[in-house]
Amino acid sequence: MELMNFINGEWQKAEGAEFTAVLNPANGEELARVQLSKAADVDRAAAAAKAAQKHWAKVPAPKRASYLYEIGRLMKERKEQLAQVLTKEMGKVIEEGRGEVQEGIDMAFYMAGEGRRLFGETVPSELENKFAMSIRAPIGVVGLITPWNFPVAIATWKSFPAIVAGNTFLWKPATETPMMAYEMAKIFKEAGLPDGVANIVFGSGSEVGTAMIDHPDIRVISFTGSTDTGRKVAEACGRNLKKVSLEMGGKNAVIVMDDADLDLAVEGILWSAFGTAGQRCTACSRVIVHKAVKEELQSKLLERMETLTMGDGLDESVKIGPVINKQALEKIHSYIGIGQEEGARLAAGGKIMAEAPYDKGNYYAPTLFTDVTPDMRIAQEEIFGPVISMIEVGSFEEAVDVNNQVIYGLSSSIFTQDVNRVFAAQRDLDTGIVYVNAGTTGAEIHLPFGGTKGTGNGHRDSGVAALDVFTEWKSVYVDYSGKLQRAQIDNEI
Repeated sequence: MELMNFINGEWQKAEGAEFTAVLNPANGEELARVQLSKAADVDRAAAAAKAAQKHWAKVPAPKRASYLYEIGRLMKERKEQLAQVLTKEMGKVIEEGRGEVQEGIDMAFYMAGEGRRLFGETVPSELENKFAMSIRAPIGVVGLITPWNFPVAIATWKSFPAIVAGNTFLWKPATETPMMAYEMAKIFKEAGLPDGVANIVFGSGSEVGTAMIDHPDIRVISFTGSTDTGRKVAEACGRNLKKVSLEMGGKNAVIVMDDADLDLAVEGILWSAFGTAGQRCTACSRVIVHKAVKEELQSKLLERMETLTMGDGLDESVKIGPVINKQALEKIHSYIGIGQEEGARLAAGGKIMAEAPYDKGNYYAPTLFTDVTPDMRIAQEEIFGPVISMIEVGSFEEAVDVNNQVIYGLSSSIFTQDVNRVFAAQRDLDTGIVYVNAGTTGAEIHLPFGGTKGTGNGHRDSGVAALDVFTEWKSVYVDYSGKLQRAQIDNEI
């Protein structure tokens, strides 16, 4: 199967028509071939989106929302098929694949509801016989650049609010996971979404992504990916005076205090650290544990790690799937040597699973480092794999301080029974997401998703906050006095 661009409601061959293989990370099987587009393909898609947006912006928002209801219905109808495709191309276990598709379904119905809201404000005017209000206005054509680890959920966080707000979009999926975009294009078509509202251009970040950022008709870039790449995106968008929303890396921590339910904490750590093989921006990669329970927590964690099953995510009994590719394996493994050189103790894992039945896929053993200090690279840098660093602390205040000593600020978690600590943690942990007695993953679509510091630039995906990315505020004044009234000049209060 060859995947072609979806532009103006049609499948189109890219300029030059070069293709690259889409591989199943569980076994190396070739699933499809996806074309690598050029700047000229972005030009065609942008022209189609620009032409369609003039009409789409005038469609009443509740009518725009009706398309999202239909998209959500089709996704729900095809949930299992979509989850199977997702697991094959990305590698995450099938229950996670189903959960990710459900997230897209939820986002469709949630954002469809916003079609009857899209609230602005009416306010009293300071002048007589004058009306004042603010409304949301669409921006125009928006560009979406999404990663391989959540090939459908993140795309829905971005595309659905863009649609309901009256924008059209170009979507560049990751070349590692283009099949979900292909499936979504079919759903957009079947749902009757007008031609040109949704456009998908496959290709590399350096070629397609750069062309999108530089294109004068694309007024917003919404990007999810690494902090290094996001910084370059922000710089380029800044030169072009282009609105940009960034959701980037994380170095998330689970804090376990001396009064914590340790069994519950272990469950939360395992799910947060090893779900999606650690390939989440919200994955737990640090465990900050009070010294009074450090040994007990470590013992329980090691015992449970031994029971984790690894393999092809389509196997319902498997709990950890492969990582995305060989480059990811090499990067993860490089941090094992770094950690040992820094003086951390490797308590479990730390190896590429090269023997049968893992030899055809990209598998990394669940890994635990202990005796880690907060300043070590393994405690500071995003590894993006199934690797935990355990850091011992002596107090709640020290735990918060260690949590905040990284350049990222996405997600944090605390396990404690002390309500005073709970409320202090909500206040003092400097992340965009805080969990209490739960792991660092599991965001719900009706709340803002994103982080502080090196994780983001102040915008949020998901929730009503996502509409701020894809709308501009417009202030409207209606003077029905029949005379010229000059605010502040003709009025003194």
